[in-house]
Amino acid sequence: MPYLLLFIGCIGLIFSSIGLHTPYIQHFDNFAVEWISLHRSSFLNDFSVSLSYIGGLPATLLICGSWCLYLFWQKKIANILFICLGISGSVVLGWSLKYLVDRPRPDTIYQMVNTYGASFPSAHSLYAAVLASLVIFIFYKRAHAKLINALACLWCLSMGFSRVYLGAHFPTDVIAGWGIGFIWIALLWLIISRSLLRKQINVR
Repeated sequence: MPYLLLFIGCIGLIFSSIGLHTPYIQHFDNFAVEWISLHRSSFLNDFSVSLSYIGGLPATLLICGSWCLYLFWQKKIANILFICLGISGSVVLGWSLKYLVDRPRPDTIYQMVNTYGASFPSAHSLYAAVLASLVIFIFYKRAHAKLINALACLWCLSMGFSRVYLGAHFPTDVIAGWGIGFIWIALLWLIISRSLLRKQINVR
């Protein structure tokens, strides 16, 4: 699973990075935002705006903080470390790249929500990918893992779609956010799992 996620993340990040300098992909980005803005509905408006609030950094920190408290009660310290490093690292990576790339947002006439910072990558999509990946890795041995995985993927896809729908990001911003999130969590999982394995071997 981590290697598959790493592969998907690399493909997404490479494609979106190339798109920053490819007129054809940039044209598609603009077309997608414009086309979606012409096909909005009241239901999708409310749904996407709600996701904008739920998927932002404050709400993500609240969700993960509550999750960590529950895991602390269960004495699953390794999972708490995994979640804390995953979220904190995603914030640093996302906002550092926003500053370095400094890509302008879609035109304000398409935006339905207030936006902060540059466009590339989409922080909401990054947080959604990180949260979904954390859920997949932590619950992969549970009885209902397939259902949990499906819901996690649905959350990730819905968040990415909502960012384009709201005119806050281009599709390549979303793909970049997903890619960075997948890569970061996959690498983090590999590092932590190997570290814990070494400790178990040393204890024996």
